[in-house]
Amino acid sequence: MASKDRIQRLKDETRINILDASLRIAIEEGWQSLSMRKIADAIEYTPPVIYEYFNNKEAILLELTRRGYLILSKDIQAARNKHDLPASQLEAMWLAYWDFAFANQELYQLMFGVQINCCCGVVEELPESKNPLNQFREVILSLMNSANPSPDVICLKYYTFWSVVHGLISINILKRGYSDEMNNQVLKVAISDIINSIAKAT
Repeated sequence: MASKDRIQRLKDETRINILDASLRIAIEEGWQSLSMRKIADAIEYTPPVIYEYFNNKEAILLELTRRGYLILSKDIQAARNKHDLPASQLEAMWLAYWDFAFANQELYQLMFGVQINCCCGVVEELPESKNPLNQFREVILSLMNSANPSPDVICLKYYTFWSVVHGLISINILKRGYSDEMNNQVLKVAISDIINSIAKAT
């Protein structure tokens, strides 16, 4: 049993090493430079070994996308837990979303297809990709509790938030943004205005 456990542990470590190496290559050279051979060279294995763990490069990208959503969900939840009022929670959660995007820029690009081809249909099937949406929906519902909103209305409010925040992130990833001061001002004003509009509607 000990031998089987050790073998499984080594397999798990190799799988993590493949994913970590893939992300390092993307950070250093861009996603367009990623290849199975480069990954193999980075961890000093032969390419056939990589294929024992992942069928192709797309499978690696999908697993890294899953990792990105798990990290994002954890960050959003941590931000929410610091506050009691829904309005404060929403602001903190969207600021955490913003911080995640730039602390993990390559993962964010992969998750949302910013400057990289995204198999969005496949990504949408990942259970983890639904986590941020569900987390935000819960708080939006709390903020709108007295209005008894329909799921479509909650989705609209979420999409309004996301369109603004994701749009501003994408602009900056594409190097078309302005100063950090202006970004922060636009971000906070937009979030605050949407929160206020929801609160007034209830």
